[in-house]
Order: sequence, then C-alpha cells, then structure tokens
Amino acid sequence: MDSNALKAFLAIVDQGSFSEAAESLHLTQPAISKRLAALESQLDTTLIDRSQRSIGLTDAGKRLIPHARRILDEIHNATTMLSSGDGVVSGELQIIASHHIGLHHLPNWLRKFTREHPRVSLNLQFMESDTAYIQMRKRQAELAFVTLSDSMESDFVVYEQWPDPMAFVVGPDHELATRARIELKDLAEYPAILPDTTTATYRVVSRLFLEANLPLRQQIPTNYLETIKMMTGVGIGWSVLPISMVDSSIRTLDIGFPVARVLGAVGLNGRQLSHAARALLETVQREGSGK
Repeated sequence: MDSNALKAFLAIVDQGSFSEAAESLHLTQPAISKRLAALESQLDTTLIDRSQRSIGLTDAGKRLIPHARRILDEIHNATTMLSSGDGVVSGELQIIASHHIGLHHLPNWLRKFTREHPRVSLNLQFMESDTAYIQMRKRQAELAFVTLSDSMESDFVVYEQWPDPMAFVVGPDHELATRARIELKDLAEYPAILPDTTTATYRVVSRLFLEANLPLRQQIPTNYLETIKMMTGVGIGWSVLPISMVDSSIRTLDIGFPVARVLGAVGLNGRQLSHAARALLETVQREGSGK
C-alpha cells in the first residue's frame, strides 16, 4: 500500500476538500485525485463519496482511517529511528501552543532552544487547547503545549506537566475589591468573565458553583486570557486567572477555595518523537515552567 496514497487520503479527510488537501501536500489537485483513485483501485472499494458538494466518507473510508494513521506512524517511527545517527539535532519541528503558554512560558524555552540547536526549523502554531488536541490527532504537530484536560483520551501521552495556580480576581474599582473576605454567594451576584464552557478553567469554576447550588452568570465568554484580564480590570465582571498574570490592574479575592489547572506537553501514543522534539522537551524540563 503506497504511503503517498495514504497521505493523500488522510489529507482529504483532514482538510475537508481536494483543493486544500493538495495545498497542504504541495501538490496539484489532479495529483491528489490520482493518488486517491489509485488507492481505491488497489483496495477495490470507494473511500470518498463524491456525489455531494462536501467531502463524505464511505463506510470503507471510515474504517481505513485508523489503519492509515498507524501505517504512516510506523513509517515515521522507522525514519526517526534511522535519522541523525551523528547526533546532530536538525530538521523541521512542528509544535502547537496555547495562547497563554505561548505568551508566558514558550519565549524562555525557545530562546534557549534556538541558541543551542540552530539547525532546527521551528513551525509554531497558536490555538486554543481543545483545537490543539484535534490538530494533534491529525498529525499536524509533534508536540502541543496545552492545558491538560480531565477528559483527555488515551491516544495522548503527557511528556511534561506543571501546575498553574489561579486566583479569583476583580478590577481595582469593583465593589468586591475592598472586602476582606468573599464567598461564592457574593460572586454569584455579579457577572463572570470566563473562558468558553468547553475549557478546563470553566469546568473547575462551574463545578464549585454547581456544588454550592449557586448560579454562574457568564458574560462575554472569550478564551483569550489577556482579553479577560483587560475586561476584568475595567470592572465588567470578576474572573479566574493564573496568578502569574496578576498585577496592579486587577485585585485577587480570597474566597477560601484554591483553584488551579494543569499545563503540559503532550504527544501521541505510538508515534515517536523526533530528535528535535526530544531536545525541546529537554530544554523545557531543564528550564522549568517559569517565565
């Protein structure tokens, strides 16, 4: 079974169109179509339903996906094992980082990494953690630096993790800013500015309010913590932010409940890391999670 044909098939599945799949593999659209047709001919079955305007998978196509990914993973693993026998760390390294990690942790790591390994070409993407997990399943990167999810599936492996303590915060002019002690019921009277309901941060806060049988008045949800910090600082509502982001523009509230999330570096089970990816992890482990 031709690996290039499998790559073409998965690119069509992941990109959702022949044209975008061709672009992602730096091929022409006829070349992508030819590779898919050859694969379908070899398997004597139709994999992509072309009768609709949007890409649809046949039952055979759906069944082939996990096998195709495993085959390409094994080719990747064999190539990785045989490469860089001289110990030189080089090549392209594709990584994903959440916006918060990209702003507050990644710069220090990459500063040291690029100095020590100048022959590595970094391809860095920033996105929300939930989206990062999806892109990792599509093999769009080797490593993702994200908020670890309590519902993370077993096809992921955590290479490094560290706690990210958080605090309830308000703007300096908010009515709650001058109170010595705040309870959850006090917060329930004011709007909250939190990330989307699918995020780990929202789930942690939501669970506290649910267990206390209190309403959570979510307002203007956004996953950009810098935006949340700004809106909190001007008094629109209260929020929960990493302690590392706290400065004079916001005030912390003592409500008696410690809140934290866990950040980490994840990869895919069954897919070996390249020498460059392992070198980056060594830098992260050596430098720690501090700024």
